[in-house]
Amino acid sequence: MNAKVIIWYVGVALLLISALMTVSGIIACYTPGDPSRVPLFFSAFITCIVGFFPLIFIRSDAHKLNFREANGIVVASWLFGCLFGMLPYYFYGGDFNLVNALFESVSGFTTTGASILTDIEALPRGLQFWRIATAWVGGIGIVTLFSRLMFGRADQSKLSGSTISTLARQSMSGARSEFFANRILVTYIVLTLLTLFALKVTGLGWFDAVTTAMSACSTCGFCNGNASIATFGNPAAEVVLIIAMLASGANFSLIFLTFVDGSHKNILKSEVFRIFFGLVALCTVLITVDLLTGGGYSSVGVALRDAAFQVASISTTTGFATQDTTLWPTLSMGILVICSLFCGCSGSTSGGIKMDRLILAVKGISRKMRNFMNPSAVYTVRLDGSASSDQQVNEVYGFIFCYLVILAAGGIVNMAGGLDFTTSLTASIACIGNVGPGFGAVGSMANYGDFPALLKVSGMLEMLIGRLEIFPILYLFQGFRKS
Repeated sequence: MNAKVIIWYVGVALLLISALMTVSGIIACYTPGDPSRVPLFFSAFITCIVGFFPLIFIRSDAHKLNFREANGIVVASWLFGCLFGMLPYYFYGGDFNLVNALFESVSGFTTTGASILTDIEALPRGLQFWRIATAWVGGIGIVTLFSRLMFGRADQSKLSGSTISTLARQSMSGARSEFFANRILVTYIVLTLLTLFALKVTGLGWFDAVTTAMSACSTCGFCNGNASIATFGNPAAEVVLIIAMLASGANFSLIFLTFVDGSHKNILKSEVFRIFFGLVALCTVLITVDLLTGGGYSSVGVALRDAAFQVASISTTTGFATQDTTLWPTLSMGILVICSLFCGCSGSTSGGIKMDRLILAVKGISRKMRNFMNPSAVYTVRLDGSASSDQQVNEVYGFIFCYLVILAAGGIVNMAGGLDFTTSLTASIACIGNVGPGFGAVGSMANYGDFPALLKVSGMLEMLIGRLEIFPILYLFQGFRKS
């Protein structure tokens, strides 16, 4: 790999992050007595200087990439984005020591939504906006946001197809090309704006509407209130957020084709989306019944609303909460844990294993069983009408295996660090799936502030591995080994 090429593009990513810090600082300036303006502007200055150096000393033709360089750009951009993203927190101080500042930054950029803060409402408005800004950038992917610059600069005849697909896909699953990335970006921005105005209509103030919309559409779950969405006590806003979260868990490219392009590829015809939405509906019904029979609920409407919100939140890895789900019956908690494993669709901002992989894995196993019963027959695995090769199916098996191994390893590390079984396992699921809340000591109304520093570092590694979907990091280490 040409390290100079990677450094050049990481510099571009840092300039983008510096600009967002500046915007957050400006918001702090318009808030009387906001003490975060100096940390934000100072962090923006440092990040800008570091990001600008590569553009000066490295040739501007650094866009001529091969696969390994493109993969290195994606991984390095995330790592350095999280590293410099912690500066505003660290310079602000308070609860933010070095490890806590980095944890909050990684959680934001990976859209995990796990926090070390015990009193979010005491955080200055400038830093509150910076938390949400990291999540919104992380939702679409740092690389995706500046990929238009790369594609505009690049001589397409000199770029291999793998380069374009890597920059788009590794930053956000389902974005296989420049065109996919464009559709995803447009859909993301429009969905955020629609959610913003809808939340404003329900009665939220402008700042809460903006930040909550950004957090919902990035499926992060950061909120300005200590009690998450329950802080607002607004059922109409909860309905808006249910719709926004489910939309953010769907394939953005299909949403674009359905509502903008007028294509025959309607999202309602998508096998993946129908199964995803059907499972969300089924889980909502099961939890509603469980809450009515054993959860102390007497109103069907209230039970249905709470169940629908939590299922939508967890199954899209958003992590918003309107209730303390650690107090719910065991069956309801078990269903939510399963929801946090498989989550939304590829091409969305959701984390987790993804519904597409689950369906491919089930169909692949079904094909093997049929081949065992009838060895002479030829069966094809299809997803949304397209045939999937044996290599694609095997890659899904490999991904799910690696995912579960890392999840188990994270749980064991948590238990070795002194956490109980429920907290250890669900915290690991929540971190690698970029969900945020789990159960036990990391429930929907709790936080990760009391975790030992070592377990916070372990959680951060899981967040990054989960957000980058494992293979880009493995490719990078393999590239170093061969260099």
